[in-house]
Amino acid sequence: MESRRNSIISNLDWVTVGIYLVLILMGWFCIYGAVYNLEDAPFYDYSYRYGKQLVFMGSAILIACVLLMLDSRIYNMFSYIFYGAMILLLIVTIFVAPNIKGSHSWLVLGPVRLQPAEFAKTATCLALAKLMSEYGFSLFKWKHALLVGGLIFLPLVLIILQHETGSALVYCALMLVLYREGMPGIILFLLFLSVVILILSIRFASECIIPEITDESYGLLLVMIIAIVVQIGLFILYQQDTFSAMILAGVSAFLFLVGYLVYKIGDYPIHFTYIGYLVLALSFVYCLFMQFKQRLWSYFFIGLFGFGCIFLSGMADKAFSSLQPYQRSRIESTLGMRSDKKGGDYNVNQSKIAIGSGGLSGKGFLNGTQTKYKFVPEQDTDFIFCTVGEEHGFIGSVAVLGLFAFLLVRLIYLAERQRSLFSRIYGYCVASIFFFHLFINIGMVTGLTPVIGIPLPFFSYGGSSLWGFTILLFIFLRLDASRTEYFGQ
Repeated sequence: MESRRNSIISNLDWVTVGIYLVLILMGWFCIYGAVYNLEDAPFYDYSYRYGKQLVFMGSAILIACVLLMLDSRIYNMFSYIFYGAMILLLIVTIFVAPNIKGSHSWLVLGPVRLQPAEFAKTATCLALAKLMSEYGFSLFKWKHALLVGGLIFLPLVLIILQHETGSALVYCALMLVLYREGMPGIILFLLFLSVVILILSIRFASECIIPEITDESYGLLLVMIIAIVVQIGLFILYQQDTFSAMILAGVSAFLFLVGYLVYKIGDYPIHFTYIGYLVLALSFVYCLFMQFKQRLWSYFFIGLFGFGCIFLSGMADKAFSSLQPYQRSRIESTLGMRSDKKGGDYNVNQSKIAIGSGGLSGKGFLNGTQTKYKFVPEQDTDFIFCTVGEEHGFIGSVAVLGLFAFLLVRLIYLAERQRSLFSRIYGYCVASIFFFHLFINIGMVTGLTPVIGIPLPFFSYGGSSLWGFTILLFIFLRLDASRTEYFGQ
C-alpha cells in the first residue's frame, strides 16, 4: 500500500495538477470580484457564492485525492456500470427534477443541488474508451460504428429532454476523438459542412433571390451551389475522377447560364432553385450509372449527397421553428438577423462592454463596475470571463487563455504517451471536452457563438461543474500515473 502510494506520487503529472490548482484559485478570485459584498463580509461567508465556492473547491480537492488513491484498473473494469448508472440517473432526472429557469436538469437533495449531466460526461468518456479499446474493434465495421454512435447520442438525447441543449452539444466534441482513432476525415468534413448548411439555411431563409420576380429562398440556392461544388470536389479528391467533375461543372454552368439569359433577355421569370434541383437530379442519375459501371458504391453516396443537403436545409427551418423563443432570439442575434440590445442581445452586449472597458491592463481587482453591479447577467457563472476582461484587461485575458491552451496541449501530450489504448482514448476525450467548453464559452461572451449556457471550466460558479471537471481530469491523471504498471488496462 505504501509503495503504491509512493508510486502514484512519483509518477503523477504535477504540472497538470499545478495548472488545475492555479485555475480553480483564479476562478475563485473572479467569482469573489464579481459578487463580493461592499459591506466587507468575510471571504468565507457561506451566504455568498464566493463562500460556497470555497467549500466546493475543498471538496473537489478531496475528490481528486480519492480518485488518485483508487486502483486505476477500476475505471476500466467498471466503465459500463458507471455509464449505465448515469443513464438511469439522467432518465430519473427528467421526471423528478424541478423546473429551474425552464430546465429540468437539477436534482435537489436538501441544501445541495446536483446536475447529473455534468457527471454523465465522465461516464460516457469511460464507456467510449472501454468500447473502442476492446479487441477487434474497428470504426469501419457498421456494428461497431453504430454502437459508438448510440453510446454518444443516448446521453445527448436524454439531456436535451431535460432542456439543457448546451450541455448536450458538448458530446459533439467526441467526434474529434473518433477522428484521432481512425474515423475518415471526410466524415468530419461533412459534419462541419452540415453545420454550415444549417447556418446558411437559417440565416438566408427569408431572403429572396430576385424579390421583384420570385420569392425563392436565397438560402436554399446557396445550399444547392455548395452541394454541387462539394460533389465536384469529391469527384476530384475522393474518386480521382477529373472527367466526371468536369462534366458536372460544365452542365451546372450551362444550365444556370441559360436560365439567367432567359430571365435577362426574355424577361421571363426563371426559378433558379428548380435549375439547382435539375442539376442535382442529373448528377444523381450520372452517379448511379457510374456506380453500376465501376461497381463502386462511393459514386452512389456522392450522388445522394446533394439530396441530403436539400433535406438538411428543409429540416433546418422546421428545427429552428421548434426552438423556444429565447433560443431563436439568441441564434438570430449571433447570425446578425436582428439587433435588440435591450432584449435578446442584452447579455452579449453588456458582456462586450464589460470586457472592452478593461482596456489593456484592466480596472484592477475588485474595481470592476459592470460585473460587480450586475450589469452583466450570470456574471459569476456562464459569463465569468467578463470579470477577467474587466478587472485584468487584455493582458489578464490572454494570460487565462494561455493557461487553458497550455492545459490542452499538456493533456494531448499525456494522451499520446499512454501505453494503454483505453487510457489514450480517454485522455483525448478529456481534452476534447475541455476544448469545446473553452471555445464555446469564450465565443458566447464575445458574441461569436450563440449563448447556449455552458460553464467555463474551473472558473464558473457551481459545485456540479467544478466536481464534474475535477473527476474528468483526475481519473485521467490516475491512469497516466499507472501507465507503466498495467499495460492491458
